[in-house]
Amino acid sequence: MSTHPSTLAEWQALAASLTFETRAYIDDAFVDAVSGETFTSVNPATGETLAEVASCDAADAERAVEHARAAFERGEWSRLAPVKRKAVLLKLADLMAAHKHELALLDTLDMGKPVNSSLGDLAGAIGCLRHQAESIDKLYGEVAPTGDDSLGLVLREPLGVVASIVPWNFPLMMTAWKIAPALAAGNSVILKPSEKSPLSALRLAQLAREAGLPRGVFQVLPGFGHTVGKALALSMDVDCLAFTGSTQVGKQLMQYAGQSNLKRVYLECGGKSPNLVFADCKHLDAVAKHAAAAIFHNQGEVCIAGSRLLVENSIREAFVDKVLAAAERMQPGDPLDPSSFMGAIVDETQHRRILDYIRQGVEEGAQLRSGGQALERPGYFITPTVFDGVTPAMTIGREEIFGPVLAVFGFDSEEQAIAMANDSDYGLAAGLWSQDIDRIMRVTRRLQSGQVFVNNWAGGDQTMPFGGVKQSGNGRDKSHHSLAEYSTLKSVWISLEG
Repeated sequence: MSTHPSTLAEWQALAASLTFETRAYIDDAFVDAVSGETFTSVNPATGETLAEVASCDAADAERAVEHARAAFERGEWSRLAPVKRKAVLLKLADLMAAHKHELALLDTLDMGKPVNSSLGDLAGAIGCLRHQAESIDKLYGEVAPTGDDSLGLVLREPLGVVASIVPWNFPLMMTAWKIAPALAAGNSVILKPSEKSPLSALRLAQLAREAGLPRGVFQVLPGFGHTVGKALALSMDVDCLAFTGSTQVGKQLMQYAGQSNLKRVYLECGGKSPNLVFADCKHLDAVAKHAAAAIFHNQGEVCIAGSRLLVENSIREAFVDKVLAAAERMQPGDPLDPSSFMGAIVDETQHRRILDYIRQGVEEGAQLRSGGQALERPGYFITPTVFDGVTPAMTIGREEIFGPVLAVFGFDSEEQAIAMANDSDYGLAAGLWSQDIDRIMRVTRRLQSGQVFVNNWAGGDQTMPFGGVKQSGNGRDKSHHSLAEYSTLKSVWISLEG
């Protein structure tokens, strides 16, 4: 068996050798849920059971919060010198790098994404952890301008106990985006992974213990949102809730925060991102490939997926043909095959939901140009689907599908393109393809979106904040901005005797 697999057979051999940690991680120990309940983790590419995982609920949340608070008050982490926190987090990043194939494989088995995509996620997760670790001792407080009789200090302090609720589509990458800045700032963190992809989070807990994170500083509670997730959100002793997921659940979490202790709530929610292609853009073949990848990467299960393609009508017919050709080369395959561009849909429920949207698109009069079928094989696979002639009134043009379904719109003017792009409840991401720098600056400023990609899709690195506006949420992941969100400001005014 290769420890650095590169072929389908080698990945299959590594998968066959894996053992899974399935218990919750609470106060430096792996334990069963208090209730003894479990849930089934299923491989969506085969339909086969991977493991029975501890299903935590309110009792487990209460225990974890108690230990997280105790750890915070002890100060082993919260009051540790920043340079020493940095060393521990860098060690964790190194351990993740040493086990990257295993961690990537866990995400692939658990939620169906192609293994090469999972490896890319791991690189992003490791990079995030290293970036936030290196930022710890570079985020300064302030000295206020005062007269000689006073000294004004603005101090940054950790919040306390942070509950991070992460989604299933990018399990470890989203986990890193949440926990890295929260831990770097000195908080105790309780992670609730999605019940659809818990296995890599539990392996991460083993590595965190090996890296030297103190007891109670990092804990993992697998389980469901309506049980353990709700309990964390309602806890009077959780100081901050960080969430990535649907807008509907994000709204519920804000209500729970209001019903409890007014904890901070940072949300990265849904998206229906527009991707605008103007007739003056060059290299249409390459742009079409990017437009296809923007929706079909990760099976379309991406919060910033470019699911609305807005094309200037003078090039629309030719451009859509190029997108269709690109989509043909992005068909789903075995997630363990490094040559597969798409893998399996995460589970039967999501699979059925996507197919229902496709049927609705046809019924509402959109033109199905390609795809739209479930593969006749074990597991949950759907071919890349392209609808043309979509209007803003159609369901597939407004609602987040979270699957490989592209809705193509036409426009005749810049004003019309901007209006169509902004005609959405969401504002997570937007794309713009043009060679006209004046147009780029005009349109970029008017797009109602937390991030705009110009002549690329999903560009950026750890120096750039990630988040949305409108019903796409309010917080920011990545960059120094996220590190600042997990700390609070304390003003200290000192009177000096003359």
